[in-house]
Amino acid sequence: MVVELKARFDEAANIRWANRMEEAGVHVTYGVVGLKTHSKIILVVRKDYNGLRRYLHVGTGNYHAGTARLYCDLGLLTNDEDLGRDATELFNFLTTGYTPERKYRKLLPSPRMLKQALLAKIDRERKLHTAEKPGRIQFKMNALEDVDIVRALYEAARDGVQVDLIVRDTCRFRPGLEGLSESARVTSIVGRFLEHTRIYYFQNGGEEEYFIGSADCMKRNLESRVEVVVPVEAANLRKELRFILDAQLGDRRNGWEMQPDGSYVQRRPGTEAEKVGSQERLIRAAEKRVKDAAKFRDRGGRRRPARAPR
Repeated sequence: MVVELKARFDEAANIRWANRMEEAGVHVTYGVVGLKTHSKIILVVRKDYNGLRRYLHVGTGNYHAGTARLYCDLGLLTNDEDLGRDATELFNFLTTGYTPERKYRKLLPSPRMLKQALLAKIDRERKLHTAEKPGRIQFKMNALEDVDIVRALYEAARDGVQVDLIVRDTCRFRPGLEGLSESARVTSIVGRFLEHTRIYYFQNGGEEEYFIGSADCMKRNLESRVEVVVPVEAANLRKELRFILDAQLGDRRNGWEMQPDGSYVQRRPGTEAEKVGSQERLIRAAEKRVKDAAKFRDRGGRRRPARAPR
């Protein structure tokens, strides 16, 4: 188990938990000297009937009972073999501090790989952009502060790529600047819950890429912290991420839109349907999934056979 001792506001609690874990026989380490461990990741290695299997959870928020009730976050639970090997590689680094040439197949950790990967993907989107197949970049995060990422986004927007940013807090990027960021927009969602999710989307010429993870586009996250961003590859999960992004970009109830001078203007609903904010839409969608799951269980966990066409 890796425990972060420099977690703001939680230092004493983390020390207390670490002591209790050690008393119970758990091997506890405290991360790598000089790097704050900010990733949210769990790896379980289990002996299954067909051999050892790795089960991995990667989240955008802390494993904290309090914030779980207040923050909007996402998590991915998977037994993907490549991601499992990548997580093992990461934990070997976190628990030993040894830094040989580490190879990751899918995981994008910082400070070694994430920033370079994001810059490369932004540049790729810019190069793939054409009038017939316009490019699109969509980021959702807490803060956008890193100078290199901001510069790359400006270059992409200048060349016509649609840049959609959902940023809750600090944002260095200004949309709507003539000749520079006319194809960009920046939205902030202020609602019942604190927006804490990080999503990175690249249209990639039709070969879409979705990522979630712990890292904001801030210099400290990309260069001085251990963060983890993971690709989301399953079609049903990508559909959910698309619903989240579309709901928030189109939110006219809780959405605030940044102006070229850096000020924000609250959007106003024009129809009855637009009076429902994105957070309320997500709540309703979650409630529907719960009801559908209950109905599925009531049927004995068996799907009804499809009716023959008449």
